[in-house]
Amino acid sequence: MASTAFGIGLLIVAPALFGQPANLAKLVAEREKSAREARGQYTYRQEVLVEEMSSRGGRAGFYKETREIVFSANGERTERFLVKPFLALVRLRLTDEDFRDIRDVQPFLFTTDELWQYETKPRGDEVSDGVDCWLLQVRPRQTHQGQRLFDGMFWVDKRDHSVVKTEGVAVPQMFSKREENLFPRFTTFRETVDGHRFPIHTHSDDTLPFSSGPLRTRMTIKYLDYRRFAASSTVTFGEEPKR
Repeated sequence: MASTAFGIGLLIVAPALFGQPANLAKLVAEREKSAREARGQYTYRQEVLVEEMSSRGGRAGFYKETREIVFSANGERTERFLVKPFLALVRLRLTDEDFRDIRDVQPFLFTTDELWQYETKPRGDEVSDGVDCWLLQVRPRQTHQGQRLFDGMFWVDKRDHSVVKTEGVAVPQMFSKREENLFPRFTTFRETVDGHRFPIHTHSDDTLPFSSGPLRTRMTIKYLDYRRFAASSTVTFGEEPKR
Protein backbone atom coordinates (compact mmCIF):
# COMPACT_ATOMS: atom_id res chain seq x y z
CA MET A 1 0.00 0.00 0.00
CA ALA A 2 1.35 3.38 -0.95
CA SER A 3 0.59 6.91 0.13
CA THR A 4 -0.38 9.21 -2.71
CA ALA A 5 1.55 11.98 -0.99
CA PHE A 6 4.65 10.33 -2.48
CA GLY A 7 3.15 9.27 -5.78
CA ILE A 8 3.94 6.38 -4.59
CA GLY A 9 17.96 -23.19 0.91
CA LEU A 10 18.33 -24.50 3.89
CA LEU A 11 15.92 -25.57 6.64
CA ILE A 12 16.88 -24.58 10.16
CA VAL A 13 15.51 -27.14 12.58
CA ALA A 14 15.20 -25.83 16.12
CA PRO A 15 15.56 -28.11 19.13
CA ALA A 16 12.39 -29.39 20.71
CA LEU A 17 10.76 -26.88 23.05
CA PHE A 18 8.09 -27.85 25.56
CA GLY A 19 7.68 -31.16 23.73
CA GLN A 20 7.40 -29.54 20.32
CA PRO A 21 8.76 -31.88 17.60
CA ALA A 22 12.21 -30.83 16.41
CA ASN A 23 11.11 -31.40 12.82
CA LEU A 24 7.83 -29.52 13.19
CA ALA A 25 8.50 -27.21 10.21
CA LYS A 26 8.94 -30.20 7.92
CA LEU A 27 5.78 -31.86 9.27
CA VAL A 28 3.82 -28.63 8.76
CA ALA A 29 5.19 -28.14 5.24
CA GLU A 30 4.19 -31.66 4.26
CA ARG A 31 0.68 -31.07 5.62
CA GLU A 32 0.50 -27.71 3.86
CA LYS A 33 1.57 -29.23 0.57
CA SER A 34 -1.32 -31.65 0.84
CA ALA A 35 -3.68 -28.76 1.64
CA ARG A 36 -2.46 -26.73 -1.35
CA GLU A 37 -2.91 -29.68 -3.70
CA ALA A 38 -6.41 -30.21 -2.35
CA ARG A 39 -7.30 -26.50 -2.56
CA GLY A 40 -6.22 -26.59 -6.18
CA GLN A 41 -9.29 -28.74 -6.86
CA TYR A 42 -11.74 -26.16 -5.52
CA THR A 43 -13.43 -23.06 -6.84
CA TYR A 44 -14.33 -20.33 -4.39
CA ARG A 45 -15.35 -16.69 -4.12
CA GLN A 46 -13.05 -14.05 -2.67
CA GLU A 47 -14.43 -10.79 -1.26
CA VAL A 48 -11.93 -8.03 -0.49
CA LEU A 49 -12.57 -4.81 1.43
CA VAL A 50 -9.75 -2.32 2.07
CA GLU A 51 -10.56 0.76 4.14
CA GLU A 52 -8.59 3.86 5.04
CA MET A 53 -9.60 5.50 8.28
CA SER A 54 -9.79 9.17 9.15
CA SER A 55 -8.01 10.74 12.12
CA ARG A 56 -11.36 10.65 13.93
CA GLY A 57 -11.72 6.90 13.45
CA GLY A 58 -14.36 6.92 10.73
CA ARG A 59 -13.97 5.53 7.23
CA ALA A 60 -12.44 8.05 4.82
CA GLY A 61 -12.38 5.81 1.75
CA PHE A 62 -12.50 2.21 0.62
CA TYR A 63 -11.85 -0.32 -2.13
CA LYS A 64 -14.12 -3.32 -2.66
CA GLU A 65 -14.00 -6.25 -5.06
CA THR A 66 -15.48 -9.72 -5.47
CA ARG A 67 -13.71 -12.34 -7.58
CA GLU A 68 -14.45 -15.91 -8.49
CA ILE A 69 -11.41 -18.16 -8.42
CA VAL A 70 -11.30 -21.27 -10.60
CA PHE A 71 -8.47 -23.63 -11.43
CA SER A 72 -7.39 -25.41 -14.58
CA ALA A 73 -6.64 -29.13 -14.57
CA ASN A 74 -2.90 -28.46 -14.12
CA GLY A 75 -3.48 -26.25 -11.08
CA GLU A 76 -3.17 -22.81 -12.71
CA ARG A 77 -5.41 -20.24 -11.10
CA THR A 78 -7.79 -18.12 -13.11
CA GLU A 79 -9.90 -15.28 -11.77
CA ARG A 80 -12.78 -13.14 -12.90
CA PHE A 81 -14.67 -10.30 -11.28
CA LEU A 82 -18.24 -11.11 -10.32
CA VAL A 83 -19.00 -7.41 -9.87
CA LYS A 84 -17.04 -4.38 -11.00
CA PRO A 85 -14.51 -3.26 -8.33
CA PHE A 86 -15.42 -0.06 -6.50
CA LEU A 87 -12.55 2.34 -5.80
CA ALA A 88 -13.06 5.30 -3.46
CA LEU A 89 -9.73 5.68 -1.68
CA VAL A 90 -8.39 9.12 -0.74
CA ARG A 91 -4.77 8.96 0.47
CA LEU A 92 -4.16 5.27 0.02
CA ARG A 93 -3.13 3.71 -3.29
CA LEU A 94 -3.21 -0.04 -3.79
CA THR A 95 -0.15 -1.33 -5.64
CA ASP A 96 0.66 -4.43 -7.66
CA GLU A 97 2.36 -5.80 -4.53
CA ASP A 98 -0.86 -5.40 -2.53
CA PHE A 99 -2.78 -7.47 -5.05
CA ARG A 100 -0.02 -10.09 -5.11
CA ASP A 101 -0.22 -10.28 -1.32
CA ILE A 102 -4.01 -10.68 -1.43
CA ARG A 103 -3.49 -13.58 -3.80
CA ASP A 104 -0.45 -15.31 -2.26
CA VAL A 105 0.59 -13.99 1.17
CA GLN A 106 -2.60 -13.41 3.15
CA PRO A 107 -3.76 -17.00 2.36
CA PHE A 108 -0.14 -18.28 2.57
CA LEU A 109 0.34 -22.05 2.51
CA PHE A 110 3.81 -23.04 3.74
CA THR A 111 4.67 -26.06 1.59
CA THR A 112 7.85 -28.10 1.16
CA ASP A 113 8.59 -25.99 -1.92
CA GLU A 114 9.04 -22.92 0.34
CA LEU A 115 11.07 -24.54 3.12
CA TRP A 116 14.44 -23.43 1.73
CA GLN A 117 13.41 -19.76 1.82
CA TYR A 118 12.50 -19.69 5.51
CA GLU A 119 13.97 -20.20 8.95
CA THR A 120 11.72 -21.43 11.74
CA LYS A 121 11.78 -21.27 15.54
CA PRO A 122 9.56 -22.97 18.15
CA ARG A 123 7.64 -20.53 20.34
CA GLY A 124 5.87 -22.79 22.80
CA ASP A 125 2.19 -23.65 22.67
CA GLU A 126 -1.19 -21.96 22.96
CA VAL A 127 -4.88 -22.76 22.61
CA SER A 128 -6.50 -21.09 19.59
CA ASP A 129 -10.27 -21.30 19.12
CA GLY A 130 -10.37 -24.39 21.33
CA VAL A 131 -7.52 -26.14 19.46
CA ASP A 132 -4.32 -27.05 21.32
CA CYS A 133 -1.55 -25.65 19.10
CA TRP A 134 2.19 -25.41 18.74
CA LEU A 135 3.49 -21.92 17.95
CA LEU A 136 5.97 -21.81 15.07
CA GLN A 137 7.71 -18.62 13.99
CA VAL A 138 8.36 -18.49 10.24
CA ARG A 139 10.67 -15.82 8.79
CA PRO A 140 12.37 -15.38 5.40
CA ARG A 141 16.08 -16.19 5.39
CA GLN A 142 16.51 -13.13 3.16
CA THR A 143 14.41 -10.98 0.87
CA HIS A 144 15.09 -9.65 -2.61
CA GLN A 145 13.47 -7.08 -4.83
CA GLY A 146 10.42 -8.50 -6.55
CA GLN A 147 9.71 -11.11 -3.87
CA ARG A 148 6.60 -11.26 -1.72
CA LEU A 149 7.08 -13.43 1.37
CA PHE A 150 5.42 -14.12 4.72
CA ASP A 151 6.97 -13.10 8.05
CA GLY A 152 5.08 -14.16 11.13
CA MET A 153 3.65 -16.94 13.29
CA PHE A 154 1.74 -20.18 12.72
CA TRP A 155 -0.67 -21.82 15.14
CA VAL A 156 -0.27 -25.55 14.41
CA ASP A 157 -2.73 -28.22 15.53
CA LYS A 158 -0.78 -30.63 17.75
CA ARG A 159 -2.84 -33.57 16.52
CA ASP A 160 -2.20 -33.44 12.77
CA HIS A 161 0.25 -30.52 12.21
CA SER A 162 -2.29 -28.54 10.16
CA VAL A 163 -2.22 -24.74 10.39
CA VAL A 164 -5.15 -23.29 12.33
CA LYS A 165 -4.20 -19.61 12.07
CA THR A 166 -1.44 -17.39 10.69
CA GLU A 167 -0.45 -13.93 11.87
CA GLY A 168 2.19 -11.77 10.23
CA VAL A 169 3.07 -9.32 7.50
CA ALA A 170 4.02 -9.44 3.83
CA VAL A 171 7.65 -8.51 3.18
CA PRO A 172 9.71 -6.73 2.11
CA GLN A 173 8.43 -3.27 2.91
CA MET A 174 9.47 -1.00 0.05
CA PHE A 175 11.12 2.41 0.28
CA SER A 176 12.58 4.69 -2.35
CA LYS A 177 13.23 8.41 -2.74
CA ARG A 178 9.90 8.92 -4.46
CA GLU A 179 7.67 6.27 -2.96
CA GLU A 180 6.82 4.37 0.21
CA ASN A 181 5.02 1.06 -0.27
CA LEU A 182 4.07 -0.29 3.17
CA PHE A 183 2.14 -3.40 4.15
CA PRO A 184 -0.07 -4.05 7.19
CA ARG A 185 0.01 -6.87 9.70
CA PHE A 186 -2.84 -9.35 9.30
CA THR A 187 -4.37 -12.51 10.76
CA THR A 188 -5.78 -15.31 8.60
CA PHE A 189 -8.08 -17.93 10.05
CA ARG A 190 -8.69 -21.37 8.59
CA GLU A 191 -11.47 -23.94 8.72
CA THR A 192 -11.59 -27.59 7.77
CA VAL A 193 -12.88 -28.36 4.28
CA ASP A 194 -12.99 -32.06 3.43
CA GLY A 195 -10.19 -32.88 5.85
CA HIS A 196 -7.91 -29.93 4.99
CA ARG A 197 -7.72 -26.52 6.62
CA PHE A 198 -8.28 -23.76 4.04
CA PRO A 199 -8.13 -19.97 4.59
CA ILE A 200 -11.62 -18.63 5.25
CA HIS A 201 -11.10 -15.13 6.70
CA THR A 202 -8.32 -12.52 6.82
CA HIS A 203 -8.49 -9.45 9.04
CA SER A 204 -6.11 -6.52 9.37
CA ASP A 205 -6.29 -3.30 11.38
CA ASP A 206 -2.94 -1.51 11.31
CA THR A 207 -1.44 1.98 11.14
CA LEU A 208 1.13 2.43 8.37
CA PRO A 209 3.92 4.90 9.29
CA PHE A 210 4.14 6.96 6.09
CA SER A 211 6.51 9.92 6.36
CA SER A 212 3.64 12.14 5.22
CA GLY A 213 1.78 11.05 8.34
CA PRO A 214 0.49 7.79 9.83
CA LEU A 215 -2.43 6.18 8.03
CA ARG A 216 -4.68 3.62 9.68
CA THR A 217 -5.97 0.93 7.33
CA ARG A 218 -8.35 -1.98 7.72
CA MET A 219 -8.64 -4.99 5.44
CA THR A 220 -11.07 -7.88 5.32
CA ILE A 221 -10.80 -10.83 2.94
CA LYS A 222 -13.41 -13.59 2.88
CA TYR A 223 -12.90 -16.89 1.08
CA LEU A 224 -16.39 -18.27 0.47
CA ASP A 225 -18.23 -21.21 -1.09
CA TYR A 226 -15.39 -23.69 -1.53
CA ARG A 227 -16.64 -26.19 -4.06
CA ARG A 228 -14.76 -29.16 -5.41
CA PHE A 229 -15.19 -29.59 -9.15
CA ALA A 230 -15.07 -33.02 -10.75
CA ALA A 231 -12.91 -33.87 -13.77
CA SER A 232 -16.06 -34.17 -15.83
CA SER A 233 -17.09 -30.61 -15.07
CA THR A 234 -16.93 -28.03 -17.83
CA VAL A 235 -15.19 -24.86 -16.71
CA THR A 236 -14.68 -21.80 -18.91
CA PHE A 237 -11.44 -19.98 -18.19
CA GLY A 238 -10.94 -16.32 -18.87
CA GLU A 239 -8.04 -13.93 -18.55
CA GLU A 240 -7.03 -12.54 -15.19
CA PRO A 241 -9.23 -9.50 -14.49
CA LYS A 242 -7.64 -6.13 -15.07
CA ARG A 243 -7.73 -3.62 -12.24
